[in-house]
Amino acid sequence: MKFKKFGGTEQKIYSLIKPVTDELGYYLWDVCYEKEGAMWYLRIFIDQDEGISIEDCERATAPINKLLDETDPISQSYVLEVGSAGLERELVKEEHFEVCRGDMVRIRFIRGEGGEKEINAVLKNADKEGITVETESGEEKKYPLADIAFVKLYMEFE
Repeated sequence: MKFKKFGGTEQKIYSLIKPVTDELGYYLWDVCYEKEGAMWYLRIFIDQDEGISIEDCERATAPINKLLDETDPISQSYVLEVGSAGLERELVKEEHFEVCRGDMVRIRFIRGEGGEKEINAVLKNADKEGITVETESGEEKKYPLADIAFVKLYMEFE
């Protein structure tokens, strides 16, 4: 695993729309610009402490769409999607790990780690070398980023 680095288009869009999401009271979680089949998708993921509803997505879509139409930062056609980052969102940027410090996460390893393919633990810290967690047994462990497939927030549902 590596921390996500924005591509040029994603960075441009992030910088362009961040003031809009901030003004609306939303945290801009991520921007993804990706091709699926013949179509390009610009996906904007937002969040706030109370969670994101469909109404929040609609409220954010209108001014974002207007700004993108006015500035035309992407020359080809694409589909704009504004949505929630999700309860069990993937942590991909350094700031995600900072924001989620103290939260329960699920870590999936590329190869098994101590016989385990996945673990749930409390996120303590993350840097370019690895992720430090507190395991369910209370032990603090650091795992190298190179050994990790992904890290996601973990929610236990009853």
